[in-house]
Amino acid sequence: MQPPPHGYRRLATLIFLLFLSGAAGTGFAQPVDVTTATLEEINRAFDAGTLTAEHLVSLYLARIAAFDKVGPTLNAVITLNPDALGRARALDAERRSQGPRSRLHGVPVVLKDNLDTADMPTTAGSSLLRGSLPPDDAFIVRKLREAGAIVLAKLNMSEFASGGAQSSLGGPMRNPHDLGRSPAGSSGGTGIAVAAAYAQFGLGTDTGGSVRMPSTANGIVGLKPTHGLMSRDGIIPLALTFDMAGPMARHVYDVAVALGVMAGVDPADDSTRKSEGQARTDYAQYLDAGALGGARLGIARDFLGQDADVDWIVEASLAAMRDAGTTVVDVRLPDWLLDANNALYTTIRHREFRAQIPEYLATLTAGYPETLAALVERATRLTAPIDGALPNPGRWRLMEREDDSGELSDHEYEAVYTYGLPLIRTIVQGVLDANDLDALVYPTQPRRPTRLDADPAPTASGGPRRPSPIRFANLTGFPDLVVPAGFTGNRLPVGVSFLGRPFSEPRLLALGYAFEQITQARRLPVHTPALSADADSPQP
Repeated sequence: MQPPPHGYRRLATLIFLLFLSGAAGTGFAQPVDVTTATLEEINRAFDAGTLTAEHLVSLYLARIAAFDKVGPTLNAVITLNPDALGRARALDAERRSQGPRSRLHGVPVVLKDNLDTADMPTTAGSSLLRGSLPPDDAFIVRKLREAGAIVLAKLNMSEFASGGAQSSLGGPMRNPHDLGRSPAGSSGGTGIAVAAAYAQFGLGTDTGGSVRMPSTANGIVGLKPTHGLMSRDGIIPLALTFDMAGPMARHVYDVAVALGVMAGVDPADDSTRKSEGQARTDYAQYLDAGALGGARLGIARDFLGQDADVDWIVEASLAAMRDAGTTVVDVRLPDWLLDANNALYTTIRHREFRAQIPEYLATLTAGYPETLAALVERATRLTAPIDGALPNPGRWRLMEREDDSGELSDHEYEAVYTYGLPLIRTIVQGVLDANDLDALVYPTQPRRPTRLDADPAPTASGGPRRPSPIRFANLTGFPDLVVPAGFTGNRLPVGVSFLGRPFSEPRLLALGYAFEQITQARRLPVHTPALSADADSPQP
């Protein structure tokens, strides 16, 4: 097992001493349980004076100390913020003197470690970027901090946002519902941290499913927004044509609140010009427990038939929607598109990473690799664990293929970018329009989370075709909301996706909220149960 991050044990001890010192007093209230509370409930407790940001931070830090590097050793955290408690105390004082900045005032948030933070290293989970301090915060991180959110930790991830649920700096991650299963990637650390209640919500990034796969694998809510709704400034790029950050939380309400803080135009990111007049500052206002009544949803049946338990949960979900007044329509996508979508995605993704990662590396201080080729060359020197760094051959082999993929001027790239992506957008929009649908629905992952000890897939696979829905939201740029739907017979989460038209987040969040309210399918993972402290909060 990899040793805890520098300073982790000392901070964990201080957290427990802080809690014990508070617990020794009298007059406790129990206004919220941090494993179940929504942001709305947290703010009611703040307003009532029965909860402080400082105590909320200490409760979440106690859960990290209990589960991340000891106990089930989920390994979601790379770096803890040593200033989190001090920041919480300052925000508590500000609340008392001036009132709250927003619904995120004093609320702990965790970030995938490819989102720039000027005061904490940003590494993409790679030992090749260990200790790298970027020049400033990512645009959306700055928006969160301005709203009063507290960055509690930077999280483990698939290295450089691709490959398996492990990294050379953070090591392998474990699913809190089943330690022998994958939490999925690349935002695996965020999926774990949110499910295990390490913070109120978290941020991941999604280039080819990396918010949505860990959301379903860990049994939480996750949103891949419309491309351009949120800034990509200060995010280590994988492929800017597809890259989007997205909020991940235990509740649709929390996703809606977080999205409203971050959405909108950023002069440093031209893609956000698309969101002018489309972005909202308050998505929570659209949440409607009755939104499924009169809705028309298309079930994409191409993505069923791969796991009987997943199919059963999907059919039960459709039945619940019908009972709530939804018309469910069976839809299909063209066979050629199901077969070709991964190849079209890779044509863009590999070349863009090769071209765009040097632009990010150029913003770092001296001493770090400056190109993808230099990253690969340095990786070849690490063949055994040393000083907390671990070999990650699977990701590094992929980096070699990315470096050999070609140029953005290649005719293949230009053909897919210029003609292929608009074609896919037209087809998916056409399915929505022809059937007068509010959204397409499907199992976010047609099969349950994979085993961690499974052998790597062969380079050429036989057997039946297993089409995946996960990349259509990236290829089109359309929004996709994942909501917990239930569990397989061996207690693994299943999520249902709601994919809609560009900038239809208000409608998707309304539908997802209504589905969440009638199913109540989320459960606290068995390996991260409630602590005795979780619902405790001292009276003022």
